[in-house]
Amino acid sequence: MLSAMRIDVLTLFPAMFKGPLTESILARAIDRKLLNVKLHDLRKWGLGKYKQVDDSPYGGGAGMVMRADVLVKALEEVGGSPATKWRIRRRGHESDRGKPYRIYFSPSGKKLTQSRVERLARKDHLILLCGRYEGVDQRVIDGWMDDEISIGDYVLTGGELPAMVLIDVVARQIPGVLGKGESASEDSFSKSFKRKKEYPHYTRPEEFRGMRAPDVLLGGHHKKIEEWRKKQLR
Repeated sequence: MLSAMRIDVLTLFPAMFKGPLTESILARAIDRKLLNVKLHDLRKWGLGKYKQVDDSPYGGGAGMVMRADVLVKALEEVGGSPATKWRIRRRGHESDRGKPYRIYFSPSGKKLTQSRVERLARKDHLILLCGRYEGVDQRVIDGWMDDEISIGDYVLTGGELPAMVLIDVVARQIPGVLGKGESASEDSFSKSFKRKKEYPHYTRPEEFRGMRAPDVLLGGHHKKIEEWRKKQLR
């Protein structure tokens, strides 16, 4: 039996994840041990009496920057230092595939796409770093992160919402998480749809306020239905 995908989230606001992780598909995936999500409060590694995690930027400017010493300590404690031997047990034998893949969220990152999601879903262990304020010390990104991801060309107050999005889209790719085996493979932007948007869907009643469902979907001719759906991809 394959082990659950592990996702560690480093954040200043772990309570923000309570709703998404305790409802619907994600909650069932966690309950069935297909997904293992752990939340880590970055203030655990903060400095001094007030658990400081940020400081004013060199060169001046507005806002605060999250400190490299705090973040790296958290990253290495949760995921291991570069000297760590990452080994996991799969199908009765040892493998080094358990090395965590570390992701930081920022507007400067590569755009999150379905094809990237599918690649991330093949990882055994993700560590998601949620920035705040003006972001994190660049040395953390350059020296400790494997990827920098953006979910869109806009600015959010922090990395928590992107982290929730990533957990959701990756979880859908894990075998057994969705009700039907073909559901994830036939989503919008999936490979089977040639990265296009999915066809429109209809259900009862056949006619609603003068608008009818397409006749081709009501006839039961599976070949014609499949042809119609392929033409509707956009």
